[in-house]
Amino acid sequence: MAIRVHVDVVSAEELIFSGQTDFAVFPGEAGELGIYPRHTPLLTRIRPGTIRLKVPDSDEYEMVYVSGGMLEVQPALITVLADTAIRAHDLDEAKAIEAKRRAEEALKDRTSDIGLATAEAELAQAVAQLQAIKRLRQRH
Repeated sequence: MAIRVHVDVVSAEELIFSGQTDFAVFPGEAGELGIYPRHTPLLTRIRPGTIRLKVPDSDEYEMVYVSGGMLEVQPALITVLADTAIRAHDLDEAKAIEAKRRAEEALKDRTSDIGLATAEAELAQAVAQLQAIKRLRQRH
């Protein structure tokens, strides 16, 4: 029997994913974090990006976009708490492109009502969403 780890991905609104996985990849602040079952306990922040969860008995990965959040790893349980979490196939490319355009304009226009830090965060999230969409397309 294969060793697996249970993963819960939770947003402020709902439980996005709850299930077993053989391997998971998370967008860590210093780079991607690959986690196997029985990993050493870990608590860290994650940046906007794509979570990839290896589905047991399949070559497929379940992909979930997160806007950032917290990752807790225990040997038999991984929990992600994110403000926003969306299954990659539910992302809207047109909305992400528009959000990216607005954030880039706000960064150019220093007189904008939107603050610099907010514009940078919105740009990072839009870029991460577009990268998740690109990854999903490459898979198919």
